[in-house]
Amino acid sequence: MSLFSFTRRTLLASGAAIALTLGGVGGAAAQTPPGVLIVGQIAEPKALDPAAVTAVNDFRILMNVYDGLVRYKDGTLEVEPALATDWTISEDGTEYTFNLRDGVVFHDGSAFNAEAVKFNFDRMLDEEHPFHNTGPFPLAFFFSAVENIEVIDDLTVKFTLNAPYAPFLSNLAYPTGLIVSPAAVEQHGADFGRNPSGTGPFTFAEWRSNEAVVVEGNPDYWDGAPSLQAVVFRPITDANTRTAEMLAGGIDLMVEVPPVALSQFEGDLYTVHEQAGPHVWFLILNAKEGPFADVRVRQAANYAINKEAIVNDVLEGTADVAAGPTPPAFAWAYNPDLEPYPYDPDKARELIAEAGVEGAELTFYVTEGGSGMLDPVAMGTAMQADLEAVGFDVKIETYEWNTFLGNVNPGLEGKADMAQMAWMTNDPDTLPFLALRTSAWPDEGGFNSGYYSNPRVDELLEAARAATDQKERASLYKEMQTIVQKDAPWVFVANWKQNAVTSDRVEGFALQPSFFLLLDDVVKN
Repeated sequence: MSLFSFTRRTLLASGAAIALTLGGVGGAAAQTPPGVLIVGQIAEPKALDPAAVTAVNDFRILMNVYDGLVRYKDGTLEVEPALATDWTISEDGTEYTFNLRDGVVFHDGSAFNAEAVKFNFDRMLDEEHPFHNTGPFPLAFFFSAVENIEVIDDLTVKFTLNAPYAPFLSNLAYPTGLIVSPAAVEQHGADFGRNPSGTGPFTFAEWRSNEAVVVEGNPDYWDGAPSLQAVVFRPITDANTRTAEMLAGGIDLMVEVPPVALSQFEGDLYTVHEQAGPHVWFLILNAKEGPFADVRVRQAANYAINKEAIVNDVLEGTADVAAGPTPPAFAWAYNPDLEPYPYDPDKARELIAEAGVEGAELTFYVTEGGSGMLDPVAMGTAMQADLEAVGFDVKIETYEWNTFLGNVNPGLEGKADMAQMAWMTNDPDTLPFLALRTSAWPDEGGFNSGYYSNPRVDELLEAARAATDQKERASLYKEMQTIVQKDAPWVFVANWKQNAVTSDRVEGFALQPSFFLLLDDVVKN
């Protein structure tokens, strides 16, 4: 019997056992097979093409199927070699030359080489490339400084940038920089996202929509074969259902445990994992039209929402109140002088009255669950109550994660006044550059869905990404944070401490500050 068939039969058996357990019929909890890790994900992936997705939910799968030229060192956001063994940077910071690892092959048997690297980035950046239409490529911004990719020889490739770009190596380690098989893209075209091929520790086996993505251990992995025979990623959108399945034994690893459920995993049968990281949870405010076009009303929303209560009561202390757009995990770039907006409903009412928008109707987009979104329905309901307490009339519209992204990412104009959002980033440049610059408005291809614009913020962000001195970058980012906090394009809510729970049959698992799941060192007994 093939591993794939074994995995599928096991899933069906596990599902039946879980149904009995949850239905109150009794009997032992489901037993997943040794060597096969069942992961309870928060949503169905959008695609398995690293250039085409933005959600950490998808990245958690992709980081196990693909490699990049570089990767984050275990437990850090520091860059180390991966498919590139080493690299050199020109004195002016505009040329990066990578020496590639010899003998690596993609899962489909084709060779990894400099031509494959060039194919990947040309596909993403060159609109005339024959496979550019396999996109869209929403995070191509990460590599907008790339002017040319040159194949020096089979194992050497050079990137030429149009200007010094400080986050370049870090962005290469991000999932957008993962290297896909050109042969597989040529074979599958627009369907490559359902037929992935990389060089990573696990090979793609099957994707059954709304049921499971199955990957199998790669015995020929260049960095050593993983211990696991297979990993099954199951989309379980409802957090209570995910918790119940973990308790029933139907899954071995659960991500994003609801804070109220953490106490259920105390004792020897489970291990709860926590890891701080560069996360910020915020509300996008529509600064282009409606009440939030007035900065006073945006500030009022920040005063109106009791973020301490949300952190302590809804999130059970698993987060800290956010002061601005940059997570404190980026210690070198974070502005410690910023204090969060205090909870001050009287101040909020005063500003609302000054702006003349008492009783304004607000449409609020909330997701049922998604990438880094904590407990979004409960949080959304709490914020709705706080906003209504200061005089707004708030209507919540709730959507499944991918539908939610489809509504929010193209921009809120003509649709909504506010929307939940969460980002986990790899560099202090990433979130503000993609979501706060004027040139990042949705019609320009960015994620500034609330249409915020401040010329000084634009200048600071452009200067910071070109600065090669970290102290200079830090100074620029700190000034940016001060301006953005005052302009209040978002309600700054929380910085989350990510969590996961594993069963006592799982060994060698650790959360990463990148928020990705790296499973090649995991053992399942």
